[in-house]
Amino acid sequence: MELLHSGKVRDVYTDGADLILVASDRVSIYDVVLPTPIPDKGRLLTALSLWWFEQLSDLVPNHVLSATDVPAEFAGRAVRCRRLEMVPVECVARGYLTGSGLAEYERSGSVCGVPLPRGLVEASILPEPIFTPTTKAPMGEHDESITYDQVVDKVGPETAERLRQITIDVYRRGAEIAADRGLLIADTKLELGWATDGTLVLADELLTSDSSRFWPAESYQPGRTQFSFDKQYVRDWAVESGWDKRPPAPEVPADVVEATRARYVEVYEKLTGNRWD
Repeated sequence: MELLHSGKVRDVYTDGADLILVASDRVSIYDVVLPTPIPDKGRLLTALSLWWFEQLSDLVPNHVLSATDVPAEFAGRAVRCRRLEMVPVECVARGYLTGSGLAEYERSGSVCGVPLPRGLVEASILPEPIFTPTTKAPMGEHDESITYDQVVDKVGPETAERLRQITIDVYRRGAEIAADRGLLIADTKLELGWATDGTLVLADELLTSDSSRFWPAESYQPGRTQFSFDKQYVRDWAVESGWDKRPPAPEVPADVVEATRARYVEVYEKLTGNRWD
């Protein structure tokens, strides 16, 4: 094996014709890797992604070849997968208004060029899910929102429409499954790539606490910040700490680490019905 790329939270190795995707316990917020890991995070994200890939396998193909045929030192946190030509766009679907989408809406009344009704507030449910893509920024730089027309400029009209449709379809199916388990998916980010046969394939992670916002349905109330089963807890701590969102990031206190891990575990258990041990 040979290390091909070390990202913010994942390391990619080549192994013959395949790739080995390894999820670390590193945490990235505001495109900066924090110095403090979250124990079990890589294993949790890998297990949850594999569960979602299986749930949605009839909807869109994915890059997974094997979750067991991986080096022993990476067992539980690695996936053997197909090589893909990655699409140069982060595909984001939003069903609720929050985060950077809310900030953009408050400035312009739209998100990524999609006009929205007036009077929406924090956590408002949208009339229908929307496609709000971003750039794929290099390490240390920030992803930036782009419009659908800009996606067309990057990949062409046919591929742009496929990206939009897959993203919305995955979000809708995921949101339905999560709702049955008492969870709302506010938004999610997907990565797709081209297989050698010309098929668009889901890659990286899928509907995890790092790529999505999960809220408990029972306490949902628009107009305020929601309890979040994802790394939003770390983001909130970082903002309150006074950090300016530029490297180097501060060490994360032990209580924040434990509370974040507990959120990752709880959403895994709620979604899959499996106990994490």
